[in-house]
Amino acid sequence: MIEVVNKQIKLFLISIEESTNDSTQAILNKFTTSISEDLKNGHLTTNVCMVAASILRLNPKELAENLEKSLKKLNKFKKVEAAGPGFVNITLHREDFVSIIKEIMKLEEDFGKSEIGNKKRVQIEFVSANPTGPLHVGHGRGAAYGDAIGRILKSTGHCVEKEYYINDAGRQIDILTASVLLKIIQKEINDFFPQNAYKGTYIELIGKDFLQNNKIKYNDIGILTKNLASDPEKEIDQIIVNLKEMDIEIWNLVKAFSLKSIIDSIKSDLKEFNVNFDNWFEESSLGSLESPVSEITKSINKLKEDEEAYEKDGAIWLNTDSSGDDKHRVLIRDDGRATYFASDVAYHKNKVDRGFDSLINVWGADHHGYIKRIEASIEALGSSKEILKVKLVQFANLFKSGKKVKMSTRSGEFFTLRDLIGDIGTDAARFYYLSKQADQHLDFDLDLAKSDSKENIFYYIQYAHARIFSLEKKFKETHSNLKMNIDSIKNNGYKKCDVLIHEISKYPNIINKSSRTLQPHLIIFYLRDLSQLFHSYYNDNHVLSESEENIQSIIFCLSAVKQTIANGLKVLGITPMQKM
Repeated sequence: MIEVVNKQIKLFLISIEESTNDSTQAILNKFTTSISEDLKNGHLTTNVCMVAASILRLNPKELAENLEKSLKKLNKFKKVEAAGPGFVNITLHREDFVSIIKEIMKLEEDFGKSEIGNKKRVQIEFVSANPTGPLHVGHGRGAAYGDAIGRILKSTGHCVEKEYYINDAGRQIDILTASVLLKIIQKEINDFFPQNAYKGTYIELIGKDFLQNNKIKYNDIGILTKNLASDPEKEIDQIIVNLKEMDIEIWNLVKAFSLKSIIDSIKSDLKEFNVNFDNWFEESSLGSLESPVSEITKSINKLKEDEEAYEKDGAIWLNTDSSGDDKHRVLIRDDGRATYFASDVAYHKNKVDRGFDSLINVWGADHHGYIKRIEASIEALGSSKEILKVKLVQFANLFKSGKKVKMSTRSGEFFTLRDLIGDIGTDAARFYYLSKQADQHLDFDLDLAKSDSKENIFYYIQYAHARIFSLEKKFKETHSNLKMNIDSIKNNGYKKCDVLIHEISKYPNIINKSSRTLQPHLIIFYLRDLSQLFHSYYNDNHVLSESEENIQSIIFCLSAVKQTIANGLKVLGITPMQKM
């Protein structure tokens, strides 16, 4: 019925003497007609008169009264009432109010889906952790968020492509290779291991796996410690140079093996976490500055040709003033090496060239300062920065037995995503990652996530779904002779369920809002409220003791609640449970 209301609203706006085509469109773009928060205010409410009043400079109450008259003329509603400072509340006829039950029973898993995205192509790049170690719990939050918004956008008619950017061409991969190599030959070098190498048991394991099918023998092991500096950063860089000099073939073999091992591990963990990518984009595919036809070379040359980049002090700089960045950024160092930023510029040009309507980057909160320079590069290359949306994800703090879980990536000993999945399961982990706005800090209580209490919202929602599933099963056993026909039920049989019916009517709007704002936590808040209403209803009513006249209606209603909960969980990548 919202469509009916909005159609009449459009005609009403056109009829206003002070309105123009532009003002009418502005109002239509801004107002909302939605399910009312409280049944006391009817079933539907619209703020169009308040919006119109501010744009047309008219009295909102008078507009509301006139809209009330206009809607009453349709004879499609039980009650229409102007209220407050300019709202119009609408009460539906009972048949129309309960029709949502039939709609859900018909649509099932498609209930809540829409085409508001109009098949716009959206690319979401998320996680993109450096392939130098296992995914930790911080990566898990970005993974859950990126995957969830991808699912939500797809459910609202967008064409979504999820991408992982593999940083396989930088200094960090050289450090990884050196770390694995040093572990392999550790006995030969008297356990020498530099401070800034990657640590952790996973480095050792990669080395052991490599030796299963390969042998390493150096004839000039002494080269390893040649020209080493006391500075840890310079030391590891010199070790990399020395290892390559000792045997470049061995270096390349270990590099390829180590990189593949880490990437395979990341892919495995993400699959276990119910996260799948459409594309794994390798940074190395952008090429290098040595190649005149590589994407990174072409990007730099275009910036120079368009006078967006310039040379100073032997380096190449990008002018980022237009984006409000605090200083210009180096693309090519004075020694001729490309910066990470240069690769990112080429990568985003590649994204734009693939023809997406919108780009979404999910980054850690520590990347906040990086946004403006990427926006500047997009504009410098001839596109609008508006094509890019960056969503920042804050770190998650884990608590176990009341104590914060210590994590240290430097030592290599940290709580991995795999550890989290093993501890509480994929569904609970995804749920709690998504239970709060992504740019807010998250305190994650592992003990609570495993508990069977009302305080555990994940359990509370899943229990509502399982409870209704059990109730349906018992109903079929006790009423096996009763023919279920949704078209024959009596509208009055729902009266005890009105609050539930009203709540499930809100679900499509929640999905659409979550899609527009890229906020999956709105769905979790909604499922929490719906589950609470169901549990209250269940505790106050003996469903299976209801009269035969009413029980069909009630069961259909509760089945619709169950379907709504299931749909909400599934769009977040969470499996609804049938028993607890």
